[in-house]
Amino acid sequence: MILQAKNQLTLEEFLNLPPGEGDITYELVDGQAIPKMSPKKFHSKLTRALLNLIEQCCEGKGEVCPELAVALTRQGQDWMPIPDILYIYNERLPPDWYQEGACSVPPDLVIEIISPGQTFGQMAAKAKDYLDAKVLRVWVVDSKARSITVFYLDAAPQTYMGEELLTDSLFEGLAFSVEQVFQKAKIPLDAK
Repeated sequence: MILQAKNQLTLEEFLNLPPGEGDITYELVDGQAIPKMSPKKFHSKLTRALLNLIEQCCEGKGEVCPELAVALTRQGQDWMPIPDILYIYNERLPPDWYQEGACSVPPDLVIEIISPGQTFGQMAAKAKDYLDAKVLRVWVVDSKARSITVFYLDAAPQTYMGEELLTDSLFEGLAFSVEQVFQKAKIPLDAK
């Protein structure tokens, strides 16, 4: 369900909306409050595995957060997505970081995990929106394909599968295979 507004919501109006019922979280997209898909078991397990891997690799270098809203601009309009995971280096943390609220600067990394009902094409379009908003890296995790596709500002996307090592010059010391992520998440090979 979309929270329809007669006019498009501003960022301030969106932030002042009452909370959704139950565990519904909304993103601001094209001036409308759009519900974010509720994570399922594999999605949650992958989130935890990726959080742990990034925390180990980047310990003390920055902040990694699940489900934290980030204030960005998309096609000239306020946009407030809630990525599954975001990472931002300490030197890029905004002055308001330690206050409650959304991240006010583009993160270094955003991770989106494809949920049931979403397509890779939809997530690839969202990755482009993130990059256009100055996010440096976007990873799209596809649990059905058991892959991670990395989107870059200055290069074509690259898809990693199986035992192929995912490394990135933006994250010194980061090196793991996609299969390691799925094993840490305890998702069996025959999972659908």
